[in-house]
Amino acid sequence: MAKDNSKVLLDVKDLRVSFDTYAGEVQAVRGTNFYVNKGEALGIVGESGCGKSVTVKSLLKLIPMPPGRIKTGSAMFNGKDLVKMSDKKLESIRGSEISMIFQDPMTSLNPTMKVGKQIMEGLIKHQKMSKKEAKERAIEMLRLVGIPTPEKRVDQYPHEFSGGMRQRGMIAIALACNPKLLVADEPTTALDVTIQAQILDLMKDLQDKMNTSIIMITHDLGVIADIAQRVVVMYGGLIMEEGTVDDIYYNPQHPYTWGLLKSVPRLDNKKKERLVPIEGTPPDLFSPPKGCPFADRCEYAMPICKEEMPEKTSITDLHAVSCWLQHDMAPDVKNPVTEGRKK
Repeated sequence: MAKDNSKVLLDVKDLRVSFDTYAGEVQAVRGTNFYVNKGEALGIVGESGCGKSVTVKSLLKLIPMPPGRIKTGSAMFNGKDLVKMSDKKLESIRGSEISMIFQDPMTSLNPTMKVGKQIMEGLIKHQKMSKKEAKERAIEMLRLVGIPTPEKRVDQYPHEFSGGMRQRGMIAIALACNPKLLVADEPTTALDVTIQAQILDLMKDLQDKMNTSIIMITHDLGVIADIAQRVVVMYGGLIMEEGTVDDIYYNPQHPYTWGLLKSVPRLDNKKKERLVPIEGTPPDLFSPPKGCPFADRCEYAMPICKEEMPEKTSITDLHAVSCWLQHDMAPDVKNPVTEGRKK
């Protein structure tokens, strides 16, 4: 099943984002192309500093501008280009049509405002509700995200909530106006494993109920497997590989994706195998490499890898990879992730 333009909610093309610093230009995002369908969850995965958060935050102008700037690109959302949109128009979309859940709920919630009032703000602004209607909706949202005794909790401050409840409160704020797209930036990082699972279950449940599209930004491949239908693998400000969850987990084609998967513990390993870290460090984005950004850390790198960025190769309609190993003249390298795995 190829990309169906009638189902696409957000379509990002050739996005390039830089930060101008005293030391020079940091090329954080260097030409990304991806899309999100209506009602779909897309995972964006990669190491810290690979450009995941900057890619999505820049579309909503949630990065400081300056020093940040969008150099080129378009982001068509419901037929409107977010990149060309005025700040005022974008402000009317943020929180109503596109909402964001941030990484740390303790710093994202206002500590001086009651949680209920923080939910009510967006409802009063975007939905033009009265205070009474907004408070009733805030209680309903807190109940929807699984917070007990919402009638009491609506009048409490963030410090009176546990970490998991604060994150649920953030989700309640994000979903209050029934957005078409929910961006979740590492939403489970600060939470313990049990609460993580509850938050992911909640997000999947709400996605089913409200048919909201989700962009899940994370470095945790377990989170992606649990919630996303398609995955984009980023490195050095570029997309290395993209495909369905099954493509990425069961038939990955890029050595960077192999490295990510090999560094995650597997439940079907009977012998005590050591986790394999990816040696080396990410590229310097002040002066990005002209070839593949992963070449210096890749055990399969060839001279061409450092000289020229490979073209995107389609494996299937939805699975594509940018790697010189796909070239007809490249050596035959066995996939270390699928090799030896039980059929």
